[in-house]
Amino acid sequence: MVKPEERFERRKRRTRYAIRQRAGGRPRLSVFRSNKHIYCQIIDDAQGRTVVAASSLDPALRGELAKGSDKEAARRVGLLIAERAKAAGIERVVFDRGGYRYHGRVRALAEGAREGGLSF
Repeated sequence: MVKPEERFERRKRRTRYAIRQRAGGRPRLSVFRSNKHIYCQIIDDAQGRTVVAASSLDPALRGELAKGSDKEAARRVGLLIAERAKAAGIERVVFDRGGYRYHGRVRALAEGAREGGLSF
């Protein structure tokens, strides 16, 4: 019997492989979601480094959010990552949802990033 963690890792690997095939040199917007917070970062896979990052723990958002685990917090993190990406000169990315469904907080983060000006 396959453990849930192993199934998640398989989904994540499968998603990441498909993204790398279609990326075309664009950086990757990767999402991690925990029970209490949501995190995202834009990664340049060619150089193997994180360009910009944002989370619901960020000091810019920490005082304004009621809690870091709802859709509103995810949308605000998406807006913040888009703002930081534009400052770094990034406008087009590939969305990496990891092993998560495109649903709920992950979708809210993506829509916030699009609202902020990132295109994917």
